[in-house]
Amino acid sequence: MSGISDKLLRQVADAMVTNGMRDAGYQYINIDDGWALPNRVNGHLEPDPAKFPGGFKPVTDYLHARGFKFGIYSDRGTKTCVSGAPGSYGHETIDANDFAAWGVDYLKYDNCNPAFLTSQEGDYRRMQEALMATGKPFVFSICAWEFKKWMPSIGNLWRTTDDITDNWNTIINNIDKNEKSANYAGPGRWNDPDMLVVGCFNVQDLQHNHLFDGNTDLVGNKGLTDDENIAHFSMWAMMAAPLIASNDVIRMPEKIREILTNQEVIAVDQDPLGIQGIKVWENGKGLFVYSKVLKGHDTRAIALFNRSESNAEIMAKWIDANIPDGKATVRDLWKHEDMGMFTNGYKAYVPSHGIVLLKVVSVID
Repeated sequence: MSGISDKLLRQVADAMVTNGMRDAGYQYINIDDGWALPNRVNGHLEPDPAKFPGGFKPVTDYLHARGFKFGIYSDRGTKTCVSGAPGSYGHETIDANDFAAWGVDYLKYDNCNPAFLTSQEGDYRRMQEALMATGKPFVFSICAWEFKKWMPSIGNLWRTTDDITDNWNTIINNIDKNEKSANYAGPGRWNDPDMLVVGCFNVQDLQHNHLFDGNTDLVGNKGLTDDENIAHFSMWAMMAAPLIASNDVIRMPEKIREILTNQEVIAVDQDPLGIQGIKVWENGKGLFVYSKVLKGHDTRAIALFNRSESNAEIMAKWIDANIPDGKATVRDLWKHEDMGMFTNGYKAYVPSHGIVLLKVVSVID
């Protein structure tokens, strides 16, 4: 992330106000590796003055004044993953206090270059305790690339997968890996299948091939079609995953803006029960049904998901989603349309690599 700077963060904040992302619920503006000088200054991490001439406090004040929170990056080891800047190992208290003083609200804590014979769990717990000791609330994101049972007692979210790319096979792989720890998700503790790559590079919009500083797309792989972007966003919502956009929000096409700000889909992700959706049916040929319990009497989000290479009809049966057999109302969350009342199930045509996302409410006779 060589292009990050005070100026860029302000531009991103302004764009997210204008394009509706803030009002749709995107609260945090996060930076990753590449913000710090290559060496500590008197024991402290120091923002690169070429990128942040006034340090972080002026820009965090700017973000906070516009209704955003600020996220920063560090590493549990001796050096960070990409830039090789100093990690926080052995400096947890100093760094946590500096983060609090700078107005940081969120810490992504990476897993590279661990110290000799150190404990992964111990390193993450030390930083959690240091953050808590500041007296300032932080969101603590564990980025250790696979789920371990100690993570929910330490972090607010934890990566369950390797790094994502904007490639269909990677999206599917991350969905399957993330489901393995579904029972551990709940309010304030989330499985994280990595950031969204919606719109990082859309193969149906080849001219949109730039990041903030004119480089190619952020993640860099084969790109996703519109149907794949919609399915990707829908499944992250079904999994109650953190919705962390990684595309160029300043210059994104209208189609991508519409996907990322679909408030009916975001409401599925943000449902107060915090229950992660799970697979409830598959046919062994790439057709799937997922169900997510929502607040309300016998209310579900149901995804008819076509992973196959051919268009197909998919039938979601109420009994598979643990909805009592009988009548239920169905709303299509991408069409923004009430489809009517259906008995025992609902069938829909789903394009290859596409999804139909429904809100289903059982009707009491």
